Amino acid sequence: MKRLLWVLLALLVITAVASLLMFGVPVAGQKGYVLIAFESFRYESTLWSFVLLLLGIWLLVYVVRLSLRVLIASGGLVNPWSRLHNNRRARIAARRGYVELVEGHYPSALRHLKRAAKTGDEPLAYYLGAARAAHNLGRHEESDELLETALNQHPQAELAIALQHAEMQQERGESGQALETLQAMQSRFPHHQQVLRQLKQVYLQREDWSGLVGLLPELSKASVLGSAELGVLEQMAWRGRLLQSVEHAAGTAESTPKALQEVWNAMPSTLHKSPEILAVYADQLRKAGADAQAEELLRHAMKQHYDTTLARMYGLLQGSDTGKQLKTAEGWLKEHPEDAGLLLTLGRLCLRNQLWGKARDYLESSLRFQRHPETCAELAQLLAQQGELERSNELYQEGLGLIDARLSQQLVVAAP
Repeated sequence: MKRLLWVLLALLVITAVASLLMFGVPVAGQKGYVLIAFESFRYESTLWSFVLLLLGIWLLVYVVRLSLRVLIASGGLVNPWSRLHNNRRARIAARRGYVELVEGHYPSALRHLKRAAKTGDEPLAYYLGAARAAHNLGRHEESDELLETALNQHPQAELAIALQHAEMQQERGESGQALETLQAMQSRFPHHQQVLRQLKQVYLQREDWSGLVGLLPELSKASVLGSAELGVLEQMAWRGRLLQSVEHAAGTAESTPKALQEVWNAMPSTLHKSPEILAVYADQLRKAGADAQAEELLRHAMKQHYDTTLARMYGLLQGSDTGKQLKTAEGWLKEHPEDAGLLLTLGRLCLRNQLWGKARDYLESSLRFQRHPETCAELAQLLAQQGELERSNELYQEGLGLIDARLSQQLVVAAP
């Protein structure tokens, strides 16, 4: 309206200037002259009468428009089914629905959010909230229908809807369907961080270590995890693959050591130096009957870096030359004389070489540094063979007590 006013004023100025140029400055008593003729229509007036007429027309148009606005607004206020009232009711229903959803009042939250989705200006958010409420009530079919309706109305929000759907599928225990949903989204949005995060969670839930190993490069490229967290996840994934390869080989004609070797060769070389991974690999080789291969692996690894976990594992292996194996372990003792795990290993190796006296000394020394149930069991068995039954029984009881204490501690930690 302001723009129209300025246009009219400019028109008046141009008209006045044009009249002055064409007819000269009106002298006293002359008011100017305006003539508009079109076919049979003819209008004549003075210049200033014409100006007043234009101003009157503009004022009339302005008053009419203002009146129409007031009538429309008042009609919306009076009419309970007007768009104004519908939007207000939708906002109230949405606000109540979200509060009830957070508070856990899912039936009323579902009712309010569905009402808001049908009449509100932002139905997508309301449909997502209603789907979550229906999911929490266990009404999974209704939840899926709400998400499908949201997708039909807002196809541009496919990713957001799919992410929520996958999350709810995972919570229902439908990890296979959740995996399919997320893999479809990954093909369309390959570097989306939230897609990768949820894929990681599904792989962990399914213990799909091969899938998780394949996802690791994408997690790194997209900077989804920090370097420390990514390193822990990488170790977990490859550890799982080692264990999984044993299960896979058990159901096929492939030998277990060969399956383990294939996984080991495919593993990043940096993990070959990890004591945790080395211990798992050596233990699986031992269970597969490849003790000599595992013993050689640990012997070379310990030359580069000593680790007490690997030293304890070394005593469980049956090398090709038990005498040489014992000398190797005794060489480590010079630099680690108080390592209880290494002393237990030496005791076991001496038992294997039938060095009963040295075995007893090593096992008793290990117990002085750490009371461990395995050490108690080894020494108790040796004492029983030597006829010291009372001392042997005491050690057996102590070992059982240590095991019970560990189990109780694990239960306390695992309790919610």
